[in-house]
Amino acid sequence: MADRIVWFEIPVADPDRAQRFYETIFGISMQRLPIGNEFTLILFPAQPNEVQGALAYHPDFYFPGNQGPLIYLNADPSMDLILDRVTQTGCDILIPKRQISEERGFMAVILDSEGNRIALMSKN
Repeated sequence: MADRIVWFEIPVADPDRAQRFYETIFGISMQRLPIGNEFTLILFPAQPNEVQGALAYHPDFYFPGNQGPLIYLNADPSMDLILDRVTQTGCDILIPKRQISEERGFMAVILDSEGNRIALMSKN
């Protein structure tokens, strides 16, 4: 069965700030894709057949906040490192790292630079 999540968009109010936040905590480089009409996507790196997604900006359509969908991003190989980076950026950890189960690993929930609740999941 294919992955249930095929694409995700995290709403942002400040694309530059949000891109810096996600590049910093995950140690990645993201690609900006201006769509036009004030719509911009900032793409997370992905390989073929992986779930792909982006930070999404449009002043009249995307509204960050903690009441929207809760998505889980892969925090392997080290959730602890990512959580340290979250606090270094000045953002909050809403739910500290805790074990879901031995089979599923660990989870945590953070508040990103735009005010979105984002969950993290890792094996350790």
